[in-house]
Amino acid sequence: MDYHLEPMAAAHQKAVIDIFNHYIRHSHAAFPAEPVDYAFFQRFLEMSQGYPAVVVRDAHRQVVGFAFLRPYHPAATFKRTAEFTCFILPEHTRHGLGAAILELFIEQAAPRGIDVILAAVSSRNVASLKFHRQQGFTECGRFVEVGRKFGEDVDVIWLQKHLGRRP
Repeated sequence: MDYHLEPMAAAHQKAVIDIFNHYIRHSHAAFPAEPVDYAFFQRFLEMSQGYPAVVVRDAHRQVVGFAFLRPYHPAATFKRTAEFTCFILPEHTRHGLGAAILELFIEQAAPRGIDVILAAVSSRNVASLKFHRQQGFTECGRFVEVGRKFGEDVDVIWLQKHLGRRP
């Protein structure tokens, strides 16, 4: 299938929140326990301001995923580090989209002085953990039983990738 990446913008609000709510309702991939309203999209735009943010369109021009980098921490001390967020509808995963987005973000990170990318992943999100490890991320921390979703305890696993190092 043919896919296209484009910068995330206000016009993508409904599609992005619908995708995010899918993961809220059906998986451990998104941390909220309850669906969010469309106004939540503004938080994504604010979080990623000045950083790469994209949506993925399929051959039918439907938005099937989104991703962005955002600051890890507001202190200038940490401006070299960004956090990666990516959600792609299940029927469009395993087509290389996540890797293509990450590659694009890595290219766009270097001129911004970013040389470390982090990801916070639920311990119950096996597919995401596998993806990040395949992309050269390594586990750097784990908060044990800090969340509960669907009646199950959830760890948050932090992974990091130092840019310039190969997977």
